[in-house]
Amino acid sequence: MKIDFRERIRQGPILCDGAMGTLLDLYEYEERPHEVQNLKNPDIVERVHREYIDAGAEIIETNTFSANRLRLIQFHLEDKLEAINRRAVEVARSAAGENVYVAGAVGPSGKLLEPIGKLRFSEARAAFKEQIEILADAGVDLLILETFVSLQELDEAISAAKEVCDLPIVAQKAFPEDGSILSGSFPLEVVEHILSRGVDVVGANCTVGPQRMFSIIRAMYKDGVVLSAQPAAGIPTLLNGRAVYHTSPEYLAAYAKELVEAGVSLVGACCGSTPAHIRAIRTALDDLQSRTRREEPVSRTGKARKPDIRIAAPPVEARAADEHSLFARNIGKKFLTSVELDIPRGLDMASVLDGARYLQKHGIDAINVTDGARARLRMSSIALSTLIQRQVGIEAMTHLATRDRNMIGLQAELLGAHALGLRNILCITGDPTSIGDYPHATSVFDVDSAGLLRAVRSMNEGRDLMGNTIEHKTSFLIACAANPRADDMEAEIRKLEKKIEAGADIIYTQPIYEMKTLEQFLKRSEQWHKPVMLGILPLRGYKHAEFLHNEIPGMSIPEQVREQLRSAAERAPQVGVELASKFLNEAKTMVAGAYLMPPFKKYEMVPQILDQIR
Repeated sequence: MKIDFRERIRQGPILCDGAMGTLLDLYEYEERPHEVQNLKNPDIVERVHREYIDAGAEIIETNTFSANRLRLIQFHLEDKLEAINRRAVEVARSAAGENVYVAGAVGPSGKLLEPIGKLRFSEARAAFKEQIEILADAGVDLLILETFVSLQELDEAISAAKEVCDLPIVAQKAFPEDGSILSGSFPLEVVEHILSRGVDVVGANCTVGPQRMFSIIRAMYKDGVVLSAQPAAGIPTLLNGRAVYHTSPEYLAAYAKELVEAGVSLVGACCGSTPAHIRAIRTALDDLQSRTRREEPVSRTGKARKPDIRIAAPPVEARAADEHSLFARNIGKKFLTSVELDIPRGLDMASVLDGARYLQKHGIDAINVTDGARARLRMSSIALSTLIQRQVGIEAMTHLATRDRNMIGLQAELLGAHALGLRNILCITGDPTSIGDYPHATSVFDVDSAGLLRAVRSMNEGRDLMGNTIEHKTSFLIACAANPRADDMEAEIRKLEKKIEAGADIIYTQPIYEMKTLEQFLKRSEQWHKPVMLGILPLRGYKHAEFLHNEIPGMSIPEQVREQLRSAAERAPQVGVELASKFLNEAKTMVAGAYLMPPFKKYEMVPQILDQIR
């Protein structure tokens, strides 16, 4: 007969089962989600449980990893939520009998939480609470909260569990990062954070194989902490659409033994593992316990002796005292100017580099490099910004759009940009692909501009979006965009507020043409005390103004301005410069600088405008 789990976990290592989904796939029950088999084929689910018990598992997890409402909605199974979870416990209890612990498996919501995504914390907690309440009522012995990448989401799951029951909680974070995280204190910080929430066991599972899991656990160790580890069976390859894992049972068992010697009390395996892996781990643990009894008395806690593992201190690398851009350091010290250049198709960027050299000679502070503006195919903004900085010697303000990259790609681009010496990032959502060169291309939009802003700020704090360490802090100036002439200014201000909260350091405006618009915008935004770069797009003529006003979203040219250009006839280009100069001259004391967008590569317009305000 099994004793209370909290007492058992302190008497010595306990073995959990392996993967459920892997076995169901092997038995060709591949319908998603796997949890639907609790209702359709409960006999095969029970068979998997019994195979793990026969292999030596002392804990089996219910087939409920994806059985929260938010995940089931994706499969139109939300009305089966209670039935799926309750039946899962019944099947597991039938297999477990009186000697094996049944753990209610709870996985993440499958959605991004605010402020990165749209899912509210309260909604996530409600979904976890609903599932856990069913699992607890159905009779699980403990809860295993597993594969949580986001600590914030894990917090919500823990809170939900504590609200509805007093069951023992095993809380496990997934570490998808590489070994660089182990050079700092991040894993131990994770342990301390989770322990502060009052859980019984803390650890890691999934996404990494046994060797990397050992390194993570070694970095997580802290005296008095009850640790768990459930590594995946290595990194899978895809074969006919199915994930195939290659780690042998012997290899996984060898590292399971190392994990226990490093202080792990609950050990098991995750994706790709089978009863053969669990059987090999059982043999290794039995051998270890037998040797321990022969060679060294077991302590009163019953935990195996922790070996003397020495971790080399990470090397201290020399870094520049100030890695921020000159543009960032000059905010508030001078009237700044940045200019957007036209980017041609293809590989030949000679016109862009020539334009940048011309503007550098006229004292411009930075070159704005757009990222596939209007969803048109152009050279990577990061690549072109690097060319400009290296070949011309003027700083770039690099635009980065969320349209074309998922969360992984965006953060990878940021790391690459920083490594290449770029320090100024303007975060934008980007125009939808439907209006551009490839209307049938996929628009990603994993996050919007506020989500990207938050990612940049996180990296400046030494973390990625999920709070995982990136080892060194970045030094980006974080810029955002705003439209003072938006059709719905209330919505625009709410969006801007989110961008400021996400981490924006400076605001770049869309082009505007009248003082009233600027004054109203500055009054609405002064609460955030952020510098503003005023958008200036000098007009070339009446048709140019009419085109922008009527055909470009977000652009609004006052009627009186259009009329002046119409009346100017052949002098229209000169009048456009005069109007821009006059407006900027009136506004210069109210803003941090000017963001100029000369049309049709007419870069000579820039010094013409600036000469009249200097």
